[in-house]
Amino acid sequence: MDQARELLAKFNSRFRSAATVYRAPGRVNLIGEHTDYNDGFVLPAAIGFSCWVAMGARNDRKLVLYSENFDESLEAALDGLRIHATGKWADYPLGVAWALEQAGFRLRGANLYIQGDVPLGAGLSSSAAVEVSTGYGLLDLAEYPIEATKLALLCQKAENEFVGARCGIMDQFVSCHGRAGSALLLDCRSLDFRSVPLPAGVQLVICNTMVQHKLGTGEYNVRRMQCEEGVRALSKTLPGIRALRDVSLADLESNRSFLSETVYKRCRHVVSENARAREVALALQSGKIESLRSIMAESHRSLRDDFEVSCRELDIMVDLAMKQAGILAARMTGGGFGGCTINLVKAADSEEFRQRVAQGYEAATGHHPRMYVCEASQGAEKVESGAIGTKVSSS
Repeated sequence: MDQARELLAKFNSRFRSAATVYRAPGRVNLIGEHTDYNDGFVLPAAIGFSCWVAMGARNDRKLVLYSENFDESLEAALDGLRIHATGKWADYPLGVAWALEQAGFRLRGANLYIQGDVPLGAGLSSSAAVEVSTGYGLLDLAEYPIEATKLALLCQKAENEFVGARCGIMDQFVSCHGRAGSALLLDCRSLDFRSVPLPAGVQLVICNTMVQHKLGTGEYNVRRMQCEEGVRALSKTLPGIRALRDVSLADLESNRSFLSETVYKRCRHVVSENARAREVALALQSGKIESLRSIMAESHRSLRDDFEVSCRELDIMVDLAMKQAGILAARMTGGGFGGCTINLVKAADSEEFRQRVAQGYEAATGHHPRMYVCEASQGAEKVESGAIGTKVSSS
């Protein structure tokens, strides 16, 4: 693989030692938004954008990290590694090392050369790609077997506790378990999953609005707290529930008086979105792709009106997409407040679709969007080893 060989050459030039390249993909979520941290159902696919990490062992217990994307270096000692988030890129790999050590894995010191092509700030989970590729490499370097689900959970722990973002399990899970040509229907409570093949002749076209409103990170945590508030209120009359996953629409409606209007709307989105995720998986599995349009449109409306995480730019992008030839379905994807839409487009119409949507969006907003044509890709893997020498570095 050319990219892996190029990365090995860059690593060898910087560190003058042996290395192995690991790769983990970003993801796009077809449907099931803000359901993962509510123990619900999601339908993501790993995509052909990845974080690549070239990693070589050291003789000490030190991590030396270099990010090509940010052109920055950092060193940290594994002994006594503690939570000390800075809000910068290094929090993600260091958080994973911390989580692995906390879980009882004694890691080797390592030099890391990190390079990512997952678009940043686009809601395509560049953070999970960094976490999973780093964690995979650190475990492999220390000669531990790779258990994909355990790795995903520890990467989530790193983001929750070290980085301080209260994400669910979806991003890390699909980065570990992604399957080429398929999405994954994931039960975020049991972590049971199954592959859902994507139809031939259909492309995943991701449209990046190129905006990310600043309130997004804080509002994500607010939405999670509102969902938890709903569970606490509903549990007084529905004592068996543990999460919104356990609530039906009928339950929600009959107990609406116990909730504020805002919390009721947040809960209604999650409960209805869980049902939609399973409906889309069934439609794809059975080949009834004509039903995707209405289900995914309803998902977008729910995210816009009930969960209130859309924005003007996302709404414009979806409206434009729905008017184009070859469109099967469109909706916002990711946490919201900017970022991307996901569009299922017939391959024969894909080029014209992208041109027309880009032109219409730029005319309406003044922002020039970016378009990514993706295929569902394989999850995390060891890619290639190579060296200019065999000596393990300690400097």
